[in-house]
Amino acid sequence: MPDPSRLRDSTQIVLPTDDLDGSAGLKDGLQEEFVVSIYEEEGYYRIIGSPVEIKGASKYLSRHGISLP
Repeated sequence: MPDPSRLRDSTQIVLPTDDLDGSAGLKDGLQEEFVVSIYEEEGYYRIIGSPVEIKGASKYLSRHGISLP
């Protein structure tokens, strides 16, 4: 049986709200280019999608200067 934390890591990205809010259009660009849902929670965004979409979104964020853990 797969490890739940590993599955979660491959289907979501969690970022502080400042990372996406500080970059004009980055949040909209993510939703336009990838099939992801972005949920705002207290102090951070949770970006959720399939493993393929999350991998692409991670690369997209990295290209735009957002470092991921």
